Amino acid sequence: MTQVPWTIQNFRNLLKTCISHRNILTGKSLHTLYIKSLVPSSTYLSNHFILLYSRCGLLATAHNAFFQTQHPNTFSFNAIIAAYAKESLPSVAHNLFDQIPHPDLVSYNTLISAYADCGRTEPALELFKKMRDLCFEMDGFTLSGVITATKRDFLREAKRVFYEMGECKDEVSWNSMIVAYGQHKEGARALALFQEMVRRGFDVDMFTLASVLTAFTSLEDLLGGFQFHAMLIKTGFHQNAHVASGLIDLYSKCGAGMLDCGKVFEEVSGPDLVLWNTMISGYSLHEELSDEALKCFQAMQRVGYCPDDCSFVNVISACSNLSSPSQGRQIHALAIKSEVPNQIQVHNALIAMYSKCGNLPDGRRVFDKMPEHNTVSLNSMIAGYAQHGIGTESLILFNHMLERNISPTSITFISVLSACAHTGKVEEGQKYFNIMKEKFGIEPEVEHYSCMIDLFGRAGKLHEAEKLINTMPFNPGSIGWAAMLGASKIHGNMELASKAANKLLQLEPSNAVPYVMLANMYASSGKWEEAAMVRKLMRDRGVRKKPGCSWIEVNKRIHVFVAEDILHPMIKEIYKYLEEMGRKIRLAGYVSDLRWSLVKEDEIEAGEKEIKLRHHSEKLAVAYGLLSTKDGEPILVIKNLRICGDCHNAIKFMSAVSGREITVRDTHRFHCFKDGQCSCGDYW
Repeated sequence: MTQVPWTIQNFRNLLKTCISHRNILTGKSLHTLYIKSLVPSSTYLSNHFILLYSRCGLLATAHNAFFQTQHPNTFSFNAIIAAYAKESLPSVAHNLFDQIPHPDLVSYNTLISAYADCGRTEPALELFKKMRDLCFEMDGFTLSGVITATKRDFLREAKRVFYEMGECKDEVSWNSMIVAYGQHKEGARALALFQEMVRRGFDVDMFTLASVLTAFTSLEDLLGGFQFHAMLIKTGFHQNAHVASGLIDLYSKCGAGMLDCGKVFEEVSGPDLVLWNTMISGYSLHEELSDEALKCFQAMQRVGYCPDDCSFVNVISACSNLSSPSQGRQIHALAIKSEVPNQIQVHNALIAMYSKCGNLPDGRRVFDKMPEHNTVSLNSMIAGYAQHGIGTESLILFNHMLERNISPTSITFISVLSACAHTGKVEEGQKYFNIMKEKFGIEPEVEHYSCMIDLFGRAGKLHEAEKLINTMPFNPGSIGWAAMLGASKIHGNMELASKAANKLLQLEPSNAVPYVMLANMYASSGKWEEAAMVRKLMRDRGVRKKPGCSWIEVNKRIHVFVAEDILHPMIKEIYKYLEEMGRKIRLAGYVSDLRWSLVKEDEIEAGEKEIKLRHHSEKLAVAYGLLSTKDGEPILVIKNLRICGDCHNAIKFMSAVSGREITVRDTHRFHCFKDGQCSCGDYW
């Protein structure tokens, strides 16, 4: 009599445990028993299988579980809507929402949050207005979703919604509004709201304090963050893992340095997985500390934590900056073995990592094997093609995205405009720039204007580029002037280059790039006195140029080269190889471009100029790669500065003569050389 209920109770408890621990293997076994009718069917159990697959990031399986539910109720719909919302697919979620006979507060809150997380303000506000018309009794989560949606563009609307709530506001509402003020650089108001919240007697918990820290982070107010940290120490909250996570996020993003982050971390007696992830994320934000991110990831595993999707996303991001592409492949293998939930986020990070490491085919393979894609997946792949100069594929994917009704984001358009800029598609670029606001309601930001300046500049339309920079609705900042300087350099316009460099130096006086670019432009055009003046100004201001170097990984070892290198153990063989290769490529039509030696005619003989050019770091790294790898094997060289024009031309010929595919990643893009051609089409 009691045997069946007891079995069902055990089944329910085990299923709930699988959901809370994201144990997909046991969960699938339970689902098999359920499908085979070994356990009586019920909407309650069906709903929990939807939750299981949703929590584990298996959207397609969650979708199937929903449609296999014989009598779905509102909870069933809410569960699958939340699953689609989690994967940034609000349009699909809305279609399901419209099928609910009687949507409840959770239904509305979930869909509002889905639109909010994607930055789509209008649909979120329409749902909120509908709730008011239907006299729904809204809670803090409703307000939180609306504020999140509106705070991106409409702070005034967020404030109106907040204050209209009257006495219904709870801690969640206050926390959301504090974050909204912080993201709009209104830190004083965020802090005033926090103080008012305290005066009104609301409980200040770890979530409130984390919201205030988010405000300081958005403001990049490090001094205010230090003062708030002092208050946290006095109250003992600094030892709370959630609050410490906010502090580490603040310090890592606002220039305090990872040393301070380490001190915060050590003060927490029992760091949880989230805190470990925040530390890994902090290291990954600093390219020079990517190795530390990997060490932190390994230390986390040694103390007994299994990495989750967030852990893998952060460490994969760090691997993107490492000199060793093989390290990222090892992390990829570990992620496959770990069977982490929310695989879509891990796959997105892998696509970005492989693209940045010059292995676009593997990035595409990850993309093609994904069971479903979200906006980030497509953004990552579009950006990858744009970085590699394959603009046509970027635009094909973008149009595919629109055909599938996946809404593009601000980041999508940066990649699309960049693809147009790197391939000279001026008309297409202008069209996409215009539809951002007209069709998708996305206000262009400084990055989009910079892409347009770059687009016009590369195409030689410097007048249009200058006109755009003068009519932008906000200060172009260092990004805009850097784009203008780059465009002026490409086309040798000294007047515009000087203007852009001076503007850039006003904003970043310690940045060596504008000095070096301007000096090199003067030198290449024979204006040696002007070049000397710029270099003297650079010395007087104590600004140092970053030494140029190139490196290549061979047999899991990194080999670094500088111009005219003498330290590498195989340097004699490399120079001999370059002499032989030089003869072969000259026979194939290569002619040295002596302007890139940047040395005065009377200071050095023409033959010496050619030798200096031949011994540039990227040529040395390519030569070593060709010497040390098998015939037909592609090689990847990374340079910490922009590739020089002569090296670009020479490596094209080297790829044809050697029959190899040679990829060079510089600070601007990837150059994939094959059969004497470069993926950039010499448009760089």
